[in-house]
Amino acid sequence: MKIGVPKEIKNNENRVGATPAGVKELVKHGHTVYVQHTAGEGSGFPDEEYEAAGAQILPTIEDVYAIADMIIKVKEPIAPEYPLVRKDQLLFTYFHFACDEELTMAMLKSGATCIAYETVRDRQGALPLLTPMSEVAGRMSIQEGARFLEKPQGGKGKLLGGVPGVKPAKVLVLGAGVVGRNAALMAAGLGADVTITDISLPTLRHVAEVMPKNVKTLYSSQHNIEQELPTVDLVVGSVLIPGAKAPHLITADMLKIMTPGTVLVDVAIDQGGCFETSHATTHSDPVYTIDGVVHYAVANIPGAVPYTSTMALTNATLPYALQLADLGWREACKKDPGLAQGVNIVNGEITFKGVAEAFGLEYNPLSL
Repeated sequence: MKIGVPKEIKNNENRVGATPAGVKELVKHGHTVYVQHTAGEGSGFPDEEYEAAGAQILPTIEDVYAIADMIIKVKEPIAPEYPLVRKDQLLFTYFHFACDEELTMAMLKSGATCIAYETVRDRQGALPLLTPMSEVAGRMSIQEGARFLEKPQGGKGKLLGGVPGVKPAKVLVLGAGVVGRNAALMAAGLGADVTITDISLPTLRHVAEVMPKNVKTLYSSQHNIEQELPTVDLVVGSVLIPGAKAPHLITADMLKIMTPGTVLVDVAIDQGGCFETSHATTHSDPVYTIDGVVHYAVANIPGAVPYTSTMALTNATLPYALQLADLGWREACKKDPGLAQGVNIVNGEITFKGVAEAFGLEYNPLSL
């Protein structure tokens, strides 16, 4: 199979869809890999390393899309890439269709097959291709939240961990999934006073058993969240409904009960955000303020640490990329039902229920 690895063109996205080590494995399996010039540079992988691994370097993104049967990326195609995607081409990347109608319509029109990292399941029902980036984003949410709590950045001027004689900042983490647990662990390690919420009591019991003593658990309800907001300093939103839009756990009205300089970090922004007042931002312009509350809603948080993120992501995606390349997507999905759940769009049809429901469009199960 001819496999293309284009350079990401989203704002400040320095990750790349395959490392030289991944390319070497694909070539070893008999596939031809085309990598766009400087595609891996932002992650610390120069063209020479790809060539040494057996890749062919192509000068432009148009060249890569034109020749490849399968495109391996990190982020969803953006508008300049839409015309490059062609019928029967396989795209393997993060899509987050449910919060982007323009992207959804463009991919339907293209006739391509779109397999979304974020809805692939493993045998335990977990999300193996979302997990590594959730781990990075969860940890980064605290790193970025701590930065924007600083007074020059618009925050309250609080040090997350405090110092002897001065109380630490209060951190509220909404959702105890992979992002939430990593955020809580990072905040706790810095010495913050952490509360993590979820609607699953078994999950909260597990968190209470394994987390440091400065992490408290709280059942997630509107009342309980409202009780926390007047005294909290940093809120991390990390609620996920796989393949569907995130619910709004903090409404616009709830901002009024928060003290000025409070920081909201919306890690769920890829799926529409779990704060009503969230809209996607970029690493070059990451925050905005509403009612005195600082909002951080960068849609590609792991892109700020591309070396770590690329290595973590491709560790997870490479086995699936090999299956798709070796067998073709149809046979690979027959053999692996979890991979089949990643198929969101095929030849102008939506095959993932959450995406169809998001836009009121027809849902056609992959089995049909």
